[in-house]
Amino acid sequence: MTFWDHLEDLRRVLFRVIAIWLVLAIGYFIAMPHLFDRVILAPCHNDFIFYDLLRYIGTRFNLTDEFFTQEFKVKLVNINLAAPFFIHLSTAFWMSVVTAMPYLLFEVWRFISPALYPNERSGVRKALMVGTVMFFIGVALGYFMVYPLTLRFLSTYQLSAEIENILSLNSYIDNFMMLILCMGLAFELPLVTWLLSLLGLVNKSLLRTYRRHAFVIIVIAAAIITPTGDPFTLSVVAIPLYLLYELSILMIKDKKKVEEKEEEELIEA
Repeated sequence: MTFWDHLEDLRRVLFRVIAIWLVLAIGYFIAMPHLFDRVILAPCHNDFIFYDLLRYIGTRFNLTDEFFTQEFKVKLVNINLAAPFFIHLSTAFWMSVVTAMPYLLFEVWRFISPALYPNERSGVRKALMVGTVMFFIGVALGYFMVYPLTLRFLSTYQLSAEIENILSLNSYIDNFMMLILCMGLAFELPLVTWLLSLLGLVNKSLLRTYRRHAFVIIVIAAAIITPTGDPFTLSVVAIPLYLLYELSILMIKDKKKVEEKEEEELIEA
């Protein structure tokens, strides 16, 4: 294929991806009043599944700490005339982006696969599949656990007894989207590491050498993502991220083994 043929293929891919996003965005926009109450605002209510789990753990193990027994509810207010409409639009758009991710990766795979060797094609296919699954695991962890804990801590934190915490709709949505998307992207660490290893920028020995440094950085990043101050919430974020780092080490090949394999291929040739 010529350069212009590849460009034409890329144009078709972009049109298909945009069309899927548009269809999903319109669907989410129509369903948003129902989704907003049942999904987006679910962590504001005391009957959210994660709060029920905490109370069950507290009852099961006779834990009387407020962390396991707290009754929680948040009421949001709107102080911007146009905010509900624009949040309606933006929320529908971002939900369409998240749910269209598997199709986007499929289009990426279909576009680049003809240029790959058979062994490369197998590796890239597995990487894209793992990347998709890990992204949604991160989003689910952010939605069901990390964001509810962060919301409960920050909304009940008091600097002074004379100050009443009132959360605005804009503040809630901004933090909701940012934290959940950050968790989804954070779970792409193995895929990013694998791609960097293909470029020769990292290898298994390097990641093993700086394992302790990585642990410290992960803990700091977890503290930034979840500024709650309690070790439980910090562990909920830090432990999965560190396990992802270890998974990254397992996914890539050691530099020495790669060099030995290349030498064997040269000798056989």
